[in-house]
Amino acid sequence: MKKLLYIILLFSAPVIMAQTAFDKGNELYRQGKYQEAAKSYESIVKDGKESAEVYFNLGNAYYKMNRIAPAIYNYEKSLLLKPNDKDTKINLGYAQKMVIDDIQPTPKVGFSKLVYNFTSAYHYDTWAWAAVGSAFFVLLFFTGYYFSGTTLLKRTFFVTMFIALLAIVITVISAIYVKAQEGKERPAIIFSEVASIKSEPLKNAEDAFILHEGTKVNITEKLDNWYKVQLADDSEGWIEKNAVKEIK
Repeated sequence: MKKLLYIILLFSAPVIMAQTAFDKGNELYRQGKYQEAAKSYESIVKDGKESAEVYFNLGNAYYKMNRIAPAIYNYEKSLLLKPNDKDTKINLGYAQKMVIDDIQPTPKVGFSKLVYNFTSAYHYDTWAWAAVGSAFFVLLFFTGYYFSGTTLLKRTFFVTMFIALLAIVITVISAIYVKAQEGKERPAIIFSEVASIKSEPLKNAEDAFILHEGTKVNITEKLDNWYKVQLADDSEGWIEKNAVKEIK
């Protein structure tokens, strides 16, 4: 019995400590002690007890301190764990408005635009759940078809079952496509106040352009202490590793 109690305490202690630090951070935040609150939340992350709520509150604390890069970084981390959270998306939008760089995405055209606009409307988890829901309706409509006593009802259930099957195909393909696209990305946030993006991975190389803290980039290549990054407008260049922080 004592051994069982010891094992329970051993595994529950980190959770209790994390909750205590979280509550402490919340209290400090309410008191307007944002730096102390951030330290409390950071201690949870350092202990490996990350959660969407911790990152969200951490982002709020940094936002209150006008530290835009860590605010955006933590909001993005929160969305990785809870992709459809409206509050996080709203606060991220506020933080992004404070970023100096205004990078406009390269517009997509033709069929690729249609595919992108359709699939990017939801996270791959949402598409996956939609596929599960469609499968449930297939079973429901098949049951209706099987037990229907009239030709009209059988035809109705057959058509709706076919539509539900089509929905399964579309949602599964969409989930796979969105997952694959996200898998290709290595997003990062610029943490340096001003960062020179070089044409080559060399300190004395010519500057391709300049970025500022809080700007989101996608890492496409790594070479020694350099990252090759791409912006939403497809601009590319090399940045020193210590100037950015990867989200994933």
